[in-house]
Amino acid sequence: MKVTKFTVNPFGENTFIAWNEDTRHALIVDPGMMQDHERNVVTQFILDNQLVMQWVLLTHIHIDHVTSARWMADRYGIPVAASPADEVLAKHLPMQAAHFRLRVELDPLTIDRPLAHGDTLSLDDETIHVLATPGHTPGGLCFYVPSSSLAFTGDTIFESSIGRTDLPGGDYTTLIDSIKNQILTLPPDTLLISGHGPTTTVANEHQYNPYL
Repeated sequence: MKVTKFTVNPFGENTFIAWNEDTRHALIVDPGMMQDHERNVVTQFILDNQLVMQWVLLTHIHIDHVTSARWMADRYGIPVAASPADEVLAKHLPMQAAHFRLRVELDPLTIDRPLAHGDTLSLDDETIHVLATPGHTPGGLCFYVPSSSLAFTGDTIFESSIGRTDLPGGDYTTLIDSIKNQILTLPPDTLLISGHGPTTTVANEHQYNPYL
């Protein structure tokens, strides 16, 4: 699995496209593009690489991670997959925009494919394991791809840091439990591909993350 990162919007959010080099089948994780030029960069990349989009995967439903979720789903005729535990956040996306004084027009977001812990998705011959990691939001998810030794972790964990828990639905104890039980138990060389900042590894966070 190849992965390309696009850092977008005022929050410096990482949007990822992952794809199979042979089939060109692809998915997008957390499409947070808020401006036309950001969307254009992503769609041009898809066009240039002749990618066939299959999924919109959401690690959680905060506005900086989902602004273009429905736009991407409609453009490519693909489903939005996320945890129904974040449905309240999905219904209140316009309020999230107002809270952060963002000049974006959004409707409430509908989840097409509800995901729960233990579910699996596939991108050709690669299996994507859904890990429930609540704490940053009630419906926080990570997407673990063992054959590529990587996990998309959203805002659950960052290099030497963790997701904030002071927004509605956040809970510090729950987040720490999620990280210890679902992420630190992955193989040490697993790449943790975070929603903000650089990529890290399980081993690095096990040893150096001051919150853990």
